[in-house]
Order: sequence, then structure tokens, then C-alpha cells
Amino acid sequence: MSNIVNDLVEEYIRNTIPPRNAFLESIEQFASVHHIPIIQPEVAKLLEVIVKISNAKNILEIGTAIGYSAIILSTASSDIKVTTIEKQDEMIQIARKNIQRAGLSERIQILEGNAEEILPKIDQKFDLIFIDAAKGQYMEFLSSSIHLLRSGGVLISDNVLYKGMTASNQYLVRRKKTIVKRMRTYLDHIMNHPQLSSCILPIGDGVSISYKR
Repeated sequence: MSNIVNDLVEEYIRNTIPPRNAFLESIEQFASVHHIPIIQPEVAKLLEVIVKISNAKNILEIGTAIGYSAIILSTASSDIKVTTIEKQDEMIQIARKNIQRAGLSERIQILEGNAEEILPKIDQKFDLIFIDAAKGQYMEFLSSSIHLLRSGGVLISDNVLYKGMTASNQYLVRRKKTIVKRMRTYLDHIMNHPQLSSCILPIGDGVSISYKR
């Protein structure tokens, strides 16, 4: 059994998802071989559905990695623009290649550098913000980006249950104690934030969804 959901339930849910195209599967295989974390299949499908439901057109992603989730977000509709932030040079180079191969270079813009430094310089509003970067810095990302989310916009945060450690000390690994403490603070913050209406879903590694009032 996984720390988040029963393995049999997880397997069933993933088997209900239609096969991805060969290109996306190649990125998934690359990530698996090179131990690069990307969103899990059920989270990818959740993102796609939320983008469609919210009719999001202008999306901000914090944490590009190899570009997988940016591609998922941008392909939910043909008129979506994604601005995504990444600080690791190696990841940026791989992401650029994947985005180019996907034919999405005109719709996905990568901003290179630390999100904490880049976010205060952005001067536009977004329909949806997806946070999937350093887990111990979610509070900083939120404080630097919530003003960029339009009223009625959606904030999605990935890995918030962090292998179950956020939910229970039973799963806690000592070296992750600080990150887990910060994630718990973050979840408590968004659940009680005066501008946000939020929920936490136990899928993937835990996803929180917030609606900005």
C-alpha cells in the first residue's frame, strides 16, 4: 500500500485513463529512467479537467522540470498560454527540447531563475497557477504569486501530502522534518486564507485546489 492511497485503487484509476500519445509516454519513460519527478497520470488528467472547467487561458507554473506538466496544461485547449519558471539549467535545456518537439514553443514561455526573484517582476494576471517546485518553499511561492491570480482563478499545488508525511508522523523521515513542517503550515494557511476556498485531494502525492474569491 502507498502512503497516499491503496495501491489497488491507484492502479484501477490509472487503468481508466486513456493511453497518452507516444510523445508524452517518451517523456514519462525518460523521467522514470533518470529519476526526475513529474506529475502522476491521475494528476495530469485532473489538471486537464480543471483547465477545461475553469476555461483558463493564461497559466503560470512554478517548477518546469522537463516541461511535462507545462505541455499537459497547454494542450488542454488550443488557445492556452503557459508561463513557467525553472531555475535548474539542465532541466531548462531538456524542457526547451520537449516543448519544441511538442510544437508548443509559441505557447509555452520558460522564465529562467529563482521563482522568488522572478515572481515580483511579473506584471500580468493569470487564470490558473500551478505550484510544483521546492516543497519547503510553497509559502514563499504563494505570497509572491497570489496577487497574480485573478479573482475567480484557480491555484493548484502538487505533492502536498508528501508521501503521506504531511498527514502523519507515522511516515515521517527525519531528514524531511523541516519540509513537512513547512508543508503543514502551507496547507493550514490556504485552508484558512480569507481570499481562498480550498480542498485537499489524496491523489498522486496529494493535490490541493484553491479558488480565489
